[in-house]
Amino acid sequence: MNSLFTDSAPVGVVSSFTELVETEFEGMVNALCWHRDLEGDFEELVAQLTLEEDITVLQPEDLLALTLTEQGQKARAIILQDMQLLTAHGASPTLNLLKKYERDEAFDFIATDVYSYHVDSSPIATDTFLCTYRGAASDLIATADAVRKSDIPEVRSQLLELHDGPLDTFDAFLKEHYFDLHYEAKPEAVPVQLGIGNLWRLAVQHPNQKVPACVHRAPVEQEGEYRLLLIC
Repeated sequence: MNSLFTDSAPVGVVSSFTELVETEFEGMVNALCWHRDLEGDFEELVAQLTLEEDITVLQPEDLLALTLTEQGQKARAIILQDMQLLTAHGASPTLNLLKKYERDEAFDFIATDVYSYHVDSSPIATDTFLCTYRGAASDLIATADAVRKSDIPEVRSQLLELHDGPLDTFDAFLKEHYFDLHYEAKPEAVPVQLGIGNLWRLAVQHPNQKVPACVHRAPVEQEGEYRLLLIC
C-alpha cells in the first residue's frame, strides 16, 4: 500500500479490490482508495435511467434492461462487477441515481445531513464503500483538521439549551439526534477529492475500530446533473 498525504490527510492507495478489502487501517490512515481510470460511457447509462423523486435505487436488472452502445456496455459491466465483488465480500451495495439529498434545515446552528462533514457509525465492525461513476464526487478531510460541532462552544451552548435536561443525559441526547457525528473543518483543512471511478473504503466509527473514523461529506450537486453512486 502506498500513502498519499495532502497536508495532514493520509490516504492509502491500493491497486486491486483484494488489497482494498484486506489492507488494515493503521496509524492515521482511515481511508483507502483503489485508484481507477474506468473505460465506458457512464453518461449513456444515466441518460437512459429514470429518476423517481430525488433518489432512485437501481437494481442490476434495471441496468441489464438498457439497450447500450459498446461504451455503455463497458460502463454497465464495471458497475455490475463492482456490485458482485462487494456482495461476495459480505457488503450490501446500493446503486443510486441521485438528484439531491434531503437537506437538514431544522436548526440554523447545526446540520446533520450528508452535506455536512460527518463520520459514519455502526454498532458492529464494518466499513463504508463508495464509488461515484458520474457527477460530483465527495471529499474527506483529516481527523486532525476537523472539530466536532458539538464541541464548538457556541454550538454546544445551543445544544445544551435545546436538550433542556439533566447534564448526565446530554451525551445520549447528542447520539440520539446524530449531533455527535458531525464536524466542522478547521480553516487550514485541505479536502481530498474522492474523484470519479475510484472505489473507496472509509473507516466507520464502531467499538472495535482501531483508527479515527473518516470525516467526509457529500458534494453539492451541479444544477441539472445527476450523480450515479455506489455505496454500502
